[in-house]
Amino acid sequence: MISNRRTWETFEEMRQAAEDGDAQAQCYLGVCFQNGQGVAQDYGEAVKWFRRAAEQNDAVAQCYLGVAFLNGAGVPQEFGEAAKWLRESAELGDPAAQFNLGVLYETGQGVPQNYAEAVKWYRESASRGYPVAQFNLGVFYEQGHVVPQNYTEAVKWYLAAAEQECAPAQCNLGLCYQTGRGVPQDATKAVKWFIRAARQGDKTAQHNLGLHYAANEEAREALEAQEQNAEGQ
Repeated sequence: MISNRRTWETFEEMRQAAEDGDAQAQCYLGVCFQNGQGVAQDYGEAVKWFRRAAEQNDAVAQCYLGVAFLNGAGVPQEFGEAAKWLRESAELGDPAAQFNLGVLYETGQGVPQNYAEAVKWYRESASRGYPVAQFNLGVFYEQGHVVPQNYTEAVKWYLAAAEQECAPAQCNLGLCYQTGRGVPQDATKAVKWFIRAARQGDKTAQHNLGLHYAANEEAREALEAQEQNAEGQ
């Protein structure tokens, strides 16, 4: 588990600590260069500091370095190098690295495609509260891919991710309530989760919400027509 990250009073103190070989300071300095915080944004410089920290087994820096290779930010895109650093970080318990390593196994980038390994790393990350991993794990359970199909388990992981504002999980949770998969069917809760996802720009949720309101409008118009016919008889 990643814990006990240090802090410094000033940027210069942190920079000096990085120059003196402190791995956490090196990692933080890399983040500063990556985001342009206190220094001009420079992906190459960020990678330099991430690498120095990663070589001292700093799990957070290893994850950042792996993601840099994954995206080709500051280094040429190289999935094999990405997998190497993400694995080292994942084995030290970094949930972001565990998730990204799972993605590599699911897509077969930098490693042989292996869905069971993908699920293994998604589960490790999800158990540490990483929302996108929770969502992906939920999808595997809903589809019954690699793991036995289990809608209740899917809902469990969708809910965990949805409560952390993961829009795709909110949308899928809404669908579960709409169809009664893994939970009692409940249109009100379905709409609640569709709205939360739609507000974040989730297109599927917006579409589902539109269908729901259109169906309600059609039902209202049909009811009014029946009442008018009854009055006319």
